[in-house]
Amino acid sequence: MKEMVVISGKGGTGKTSLMGCFAVLAENCVLADCDVDAPDLHLLLSPSMEKCRQFIGGKIARIKTGHCIACGKCQEICRFDAVFFDGPGNGLFPKTFRIDPISCEGCGVCEKFCAENAILFEDTVSGEWYISDTRCGPMVHAMLHPGEGNSGKLVTLVRKEAKKIAEQNRTELILVDGSPGIGCPVMASLTGADLILVVTEPTLSGKSDMERVFELCQHFGIPTMVCINKYDINTQVAQEIETFCSSKNIPVVGRIRYDRSFNQAQSAGKSLVEYGKNGAAREVKTMWQRICNELGK
Repeated sequence: MKEMVVISGKGGTGKTSLMGCFAVLAENCVLADCDVDAPDLHLLLSPSMEKCRQFIGGKIARIKTGHCIACGKCQEICRFDAVFFDGPGNGLFPKTFRIDPISCEGCGVCEKFCAENAILFEDTVSGEWYISDTRCGPMVHAMLHPGEGNSGKLVTLVRKEAKKIAEQNRTELILVDGSPGIGCPVMASLTGADLILVVTEPTLSGKSDMERVFELCQHFGIPTMVCINKYDINTQVAQEIETFCSSKNIPVVGRIRYDRSFNQAQSAGKSLVEYGKNGAAREVKTMWQRICNELGK
């Protein structure tokens, strides 16, 4: 079983659009959308949901009004300014303390030091994860609730479920759509992968962020390739990206032209390679063949 992760240093490089093409070209694979903060692979593949589960991302504290003696210890030790003295009265005290669920970081210190056992430390639902069926095969994807953390933990869960499905179906390839950037969800997407494709664009921010992503890939020691999407919008920066890749022995496996067919295909609910055969579609197919050669397919 091989696992390839598609990432980008910044958003908007066309990573997910290319991922949709790869899903179609692979024919038999398991898909994992690990961009759990803003997933959109489902927009291209129109999945039919088969399973939905809650994601417990952490815990949150809550004061039991009837037990609170308004001593203020919880407010004193909270380092996130999440405790306020404006809670409802309980018959003994006109006011008690209240924990703001948005400010609470779930560290649990207040529960540990409350002498009256007046604080509950409860699981919090941070999002949902799904197993769906698509025209390209099974897909595992997820969505964090707005403002929730632990995205790395959810990414790990998505990849674990994708591997479980691949083993059950004896599927040889897992395609992972990772998050942009170099943060926790990206690192959770990369660990243990067999191959990484970095999708960049010929802009100064695209080049700079690609270089940071490469340092991260180098840290994990995973074979890395680069695709320059929309290379013809700035050929000078595209050449600078190629020069950098050459100096680091990173193969540039794809140079995809700017093509309005990408937008037209998305409007039609299709990937580019399903929508057209020429221009950028032909270049994507050529790049996929090179990737397959790297994967040993």
